[in-house]
Amino acid sequence: MATTATTTRKTTTTKRSTAAKKAAATRSRNQAATARRRTAAAKKAAATRAENARTPVDRAVEYAEKAVLVPVGAVLIARENVVSTVEELRTSYSTPEKAQRELRRFERRGTTARNRFERDVRKTRTRVERELRQRRTRAQRLLKQNRTRVERELKQRVKSVDLAQARVENVLQGGITTATQLSTEIQKRIASVA
Repeated sequence: MATTATTTRKTTTTKRSTAAKKAAATRSRNQAATARRRTAAAKKAAATRAENARTPVDRAVEYAEKAVLVPVGAVLIARENVVSTVEELRTSYSTPEKAQRELRRFERRGTTARNRFERDVRKTRTRVERELRQRRTRAQRLLKQNRTRVERELKQRVKSVDLAQARVENVLQGGITTATQLSTEIQKRIASVA
């Protein structure tokens, strides 16, 4: 029973200790941020005071220095670039063997680019041919389906027309037969009356 109480006390103490550490860390961060803001504000104020303390002659001297130093710096940077480029070329082509090695490297690079280009052209040609084949096949299939459908419908219509013609012929034949029988019957009656 005593151990449970001790464990509970230690857990509570640990929780309080952790919470206190977090609070202390937060306070420390907040104080550091405030100090940084104060330092930045102080630097800005000092710069503003120094700028206000300068005379027009000081400003003119500063502009004159900039006018001289900017072109000098640009020339020095350009010189360094030229020197490094010349040095690189000198090391690359200083001997015939090195020059040959560079030429072989350029040739390999050119061959690689040519092969890649040819491969891309072949791929494109193959893709276009495949798409054309597929479209042609689709068109032929559609044409065949339509032709088959039209032929089937035409056959059905021809059968329907033939059937209708046969019916009309039957009706006409039936009418002719009936008319012949009637005329024969009428002739018999006339002959019997006379």
